[in-house]
Amino acid sequence: MSRPWLVSWPAGPARPARPTLLCLPQAGAGCGQFRPWQDALGPEVSVVGVQLPGRENRFTDPPARSVGEVVGAVVAEIAGDPAGPLASGLPLVVFGNSFGGLLGYEVARALGGRHGRWPDALVVAACRPPGMWTGAGRGLVEGEEELERLLAGRGLGEDDLDEDSRELALEVLRHDARLSLTYIHDDGAGGALCPVEAWGGEADETVTPGQLAGWRDHAAAGFHRRLFPGGHHFCLERPGAVLPLLRELLREPARTPERSPR
Repeated sequence: MSRPWLVSWPAGPARPARPTLLCLPQAGAGCGQFRPWQDALGPEVSVVGVQLPGRENRFTDPPARSVGEVVGAVVAEIAGDPAGPLASGLPLVVFGNSFGGLLGYEVARALGGRHGRWPDALVVAACRPPGMWTGAGRGLVEGEEELERLLAGRGLGEDDLDEDSRELALEVLRHDARLSLTYIHDDGAGGALCPVEAWGGEADETVTPGQLAGWRDHAAAGFHRRLFPGGHHFCLERPGAVLPLLRELLREPARTPERSPR
C-alpha cells in the first residue's frame, strides 16, 4: 500500500491549523531535507514536505508514472487535510527546489483551478520556467555521465555515499528524469494567479539569472526575482538566507504589484 505524499514534523493527525509552507525537493531527493526548516521556523508554521515514491519512507513504493499523477495525488491530500490550508483558510506558500519548482508550479495551478485556492505565494528556487522543461531530462535518462555530474554537484563524496548508496541515489535520479519527460507545458492554460518569487544562486551554472527572469511570463499576480550567494543548491547550503524571507511570505502574503527584477 502506498504511503501518504505529504510529510509533516512532528508526524501525527493532531496537528493544529497553522500557516503552511509546502516544500517540494529537487530531483533524486526526498523531503527529509526540509525537516530542519520546521525547527528553524518554529511552531507557528507548519512545514509540510512532498514525498515522491521510491525514496526515504516511501522507498518500497513504485515510482510515479507522470507529473499529472504527482500533482493530482498531492492536491487531493492537501484538500483532504482537516488542518490544512484549504480547510483553515490560513496562509499557504508553495516552495519548490529545482525540479520541485516545476511540480510546485503545477500544484499551485491545480489548487487554484480545481479548488479556487491559489497559494499566497509560489517560490521557485534554481528552477527554469515551464517552457524549458519539455524533454529536458532526456540526457539524464540516456547517459550515465549526466547523472554522475548532477550527483557530484551536490557535494557528496565517498564518505557520504558508499557504492550501494550511490547506485540507489543514481536510480532515484533516473526515476525523476523519466518523470520529467512526461511533462508537457500547455501555453494556453494560463500562468499562476498568485505572486511568483523566482530565486537563484549567483554562481549557479545550471539555471541562469536570465532563465529565472522567464518566470515573469507565468506570474499573473506579481513577480519578483532574487539572487543569493551560492550555486544551484544555495537554499539547502545556506538556509539562513532564505528562511526569514519564507517566514515573511507566510506572515504577510505577497499580494503586491509586479516588481522589477534585481
